[in-house]
Amino acid sequence: MNTPNYRGRFAPTPTGPLHFGSIVAALASFLDARKNNGQWLVRIEDIDPLRELPGADSDILRTLEAHHLLWDESIRYQSQRSDAYDAFIAQLSSHNHTYLCPCSRKTLIKNNGSHSPECKPLQAHNSQQYAIRFITKPKHYQWQDLLLGQQSYLSKEGLDDFVIKRKEGFYAYQMAVVCDDIDQNISHIIRGSDLLDSTPFQLALYQATNTSAPQFGHIPVILNASGQKLSKQNQAPAICNKTASFNLQKALFALNHPPPNTLHNAPAKEIINWAILNWSLKKLPRTLAIKKDSIA
Repeated sequence: MNTPNYRGRFAPTPTGPLHFGSIVAALASFLDARKNNGQWLVRIEDIDPLRELPGADSDILRTLEAHHLLWDESIRYQSQRSDAYDAFIAQLSSHNHTYLCPCSRKTLIKNNGSHSPECKPLQAHNSQQYAIRFITKPKHYQWQDLLLGQQSYLSKEGLDDFVIKRKEGFYAYQMAVVCDDIDQNISHIIRGSDLLDSTPFQLALYQATNTSAPQFGHIPVILNASGQKLSKQNQAPAICNKTASFNLQKALFALNHPPPNTLHNAPAKEIINWAILNWSLKKLPRTLAIKKDSIA
């Protein structure tokens, strides 16, 4: 069934090349958009220069092209969005949704995550660095996940206040991703279950700006033999573009969409075309994680 005005996206960080888990996430997002005759955008989340690798963004785009995961519209780079993020933060601040926080992580850990009154100064002192935090109030956030069903989270006042701009001046993920999703009219977000815990904080930002949130669907993350999520931090090997067809078939098995034997030696484009026709969220595994070794 087609969804009018469907707009999805894939938003990798350029901290290294894509690995198998990345391809599974990109493929699921892409197929859901195409099945619904929707648009699929790619956004490079390059707002943490201390972790980024030179040339990683180009490498990511080449890998997507090699796997025939072709995007609509121009690539968006978050590093070029400073003015938009500052305006978004100013909007939140003007409605008393933020405060300046001088606390270090060490201090917050010592206080079990809570903030003392002196942690929320009314005015900034020029000699001190501050993070900007979003104020969370006690609230029960509920949403219907497209894969996992009804979800809920009870936020705790003070303990769940999260950073939207870091002391060093870098923009934080939760704020930037919501700002861009709003600006790009993203309607559906298919992503890994490792980001499930981010959803209530992102919903809080949507509500603070009186904006309708997209629909979320969280697919299983892929684990290595040690039970760790495949990630660049865990030295997950880079995906090989020369074996794109094999990679896609293995990713489809992980998503419970095994292609027929007739596609065993087919080029990536044919596999993608078959996958679009046969895609269904109802077939996806309703679990948070899958071991790579268990995939056929």
